[in-house]
Amino acid sequence: MKRITIIYLAVVAMVFTTLSCQDDLEIEQKGAISLEEYYGSDESAEGAVTAIYSELIGMQYNYKFLKNICSDDIWAGGADRGDNNELEKMNEFTFSAEHGFLSGCFQSYYNIIYNANIVMQYIQPDTDVKKQMIAEARVFRAFAYIDLISLWGTPPLVDHPLEPSEYQMANGDPAELWAFVEQDLTEAISSGSLVEKSGVSDNTVYRVTKQFAQTLLGKAYLYQEKYSEAASAFESVINSNLYALYDGEYEDILLFSNKNNSESMFECNRVVDENNVFNNFDFWHLMIHWRTDRFTNTPVTTLGLADLGWGFCAPQKALYDAFVAEEGADGYRLNQSLKTYEQVQDMGVSLDAGKTIINEGYFFWKNRITKDGVPAAGYNYTWDNNLRLIRYADVLLMASEANLLAGNQSKADTYLNVVRTRAKLGNKTASMDAIKTERRLELCMEDVRYQDLIRWGDAKSFLSAQGQTYPVMSSNGIISYKSTGNSEGKYGFQDRNYLFPFPSTEIQLNKNIVQNTGW
Repeated sequence: MKRITIIYLAVVAMVFTTLSCQDDLEIEQKGAISLEEYYGSDESAEGAVTAIYSELIGMQYNYKFLKNICSDDIWAGGADRGDNNELEKMNEFTFSAEHGFLSGCFQSYYNIIYNANIVMQYIQPDTDVKKQMIAEARVFRAFAYIDLISLWGTPPLVDHPLEPSEYQMANGDPAELWAFVEQDLTEAISSGSLVEKSGVSDNTVYRVTKQFAQTLLGKAYLYQEKYSEAASAFESVINSNLYALYDGEYEDILLFSNKNNSESMFECNRVVDENNVFNNFDFWHLMIHWRTDRFTNTPVTTLGLADLGWGFCAPQKALYDAFVAEEGADGYRLNQSLKTYEQVQDMGVSLDAGKTIINEGYFFWKNRITKDGVPAAGYNYTWDNNLRLIRYADVLLMASEANLLAGNQSKADTYLNVVRTRAKLGNKTASMDAIKTERRLELCMEDVRYQDLIRWGDAKSFLSAQGQTYPVMSSNGIISYKSTGNSEGKYGFQDRNYLFPFPSTEIQLNKNIVQNTGW
């Protein structure tokens, strides 16, 4: 009994000691506040959403390449084979789940979702500013999921900041994911908290607008083949009368001097600050600009272009031929979108003798990088131009498609021909072939072609041979085609490419996610 009593007393003493220690440890931390308190001010709420804008700007390198490099409109480009293996792999469909563009974009989309979830979890809608921030966060979360669903198929559905025990999320159900997107956008639109432009000419609105949210909702409906709902959403944007096609020269539509013009639905804004030029550090513009070290005797600066570029994402002849078939070789939009090497030479610029580039004899002009877009001499790695995510022309063409497939031929014709009129083309009866052609030409190198081919089911017919050869152009303009060395069946679009693979890191860390078929 004595031994038992001693043990009992020891246990009791240990319990009281533990409780005493816990009481001593449970001291209110000085200077610390809860997340709810931290996000209690308008300034903190705005800061939380600013993190989303920053993520969107930071992901543009991966985003722009991923959206464009797989299409049939461009070659990987560069100076020679092997100049950038990662671009070649994407362009030729020899990439794997380890590819950096895939993992980089996938992570950035979920960073956007995480930051949006933080906003909706901890910010209370008790001021107009906070209500606006919550609405914007909903739009951004939907924006991320539209791409995740359309490119990966079954990404995990994450609607709140996860606890460590929840990190390994299973694949999402596409129907639930799309319903989630629709809910976010409809609630944001109906909230009355999203800003709107004051008129067509208003270029001072830099935030997410109600019409941008309506555009994304229409896009989500269109991707689900809900054509009547899509047409209605696009109609809301059109009937707002707050947007119009840019009425200057078409070749200037994406230039530094035309940021936030009447056609811009949303742009990733860059602040021009000569005292902090490296705030706008950027590689995308250098990568896609003409290969300037091959134009040293007659430099491209004589054309008003920036003086440093590496020549990736060169136009394919197939894109040029599509322009000619629709507009003729003298077509207005063609000649303001692309330049042939012969035209470049007529403008006074040519490759140095003996030099070659991976190019089929064509150069992007609509997407050219001008000297005024680089803030100051010696700062070629920075860029003050904005990246356009959606233009009003895209809205009109999606509206034409949605109306056509919903049985509204008259409206489909009207919206198609608004775009064609600006391109100085005659009216045309809307058909899927006409709309597909118009989207390819109007929006070339603007992040839509690859997803269009996927959702239309056309990718295999247009991309199955991509990666068999690549073009080399010499200074005299002669093009030769060389084998990539990819073995039969190891290049070009295949059935598995209808969805991207989940990044290998995600598969390794998340035992509950199932990889897409074929990867």
